[in-house]
Amino acid sequence: MDFDPLLSAPGTIPAHGLLALAALVLGAVQFAAPKGTLAHRGLGYVWVGCMGLVALTSFFIHEFRWLGPFGPIHLLSCFVLWSLGYGVHAARHGRVRAHKLHMIALYWQGLLLTGAFTLLPGRIMHRVVFG
Repeated sequence: MDFDPLLSAPGTIPAHGLLALAALVLGAVQFAAPKGTLAHRGLGYVWVGCMGLVALTSFFIHEFRWLGPFGPIHLLSCFVLWSLGYGVHAARHGRVRAHKLHMIALYWQGLLLTGAFTLLPGRIMHRVVFG
């Protein structure tokens, strides 16, 4: 792996990519760790912060324009922000199943599925991973 293409990218792309990688790792740790503990809650807030910043930094990336400077991926960013709020709200109100389902869906759809698209040829993360 060569992080130079990511670190030398313009604008918020480096922060966006590094935060997404951090959220990917932290999410995996959350899946493996015991639930309902103080550590789970604390790490969860860090994960939510990373995911929120990933979504927010995406609004400054305009590779695929669709409506003005925004593309379809920005709709996902709006959904991620809403879903993060809903997932935290559900946990705080004891709706553990709703919390769990939202956070798992965010991890799989918001990180893994969209992350897979960043590995397509010509994309920065493709160069990071495959050279």
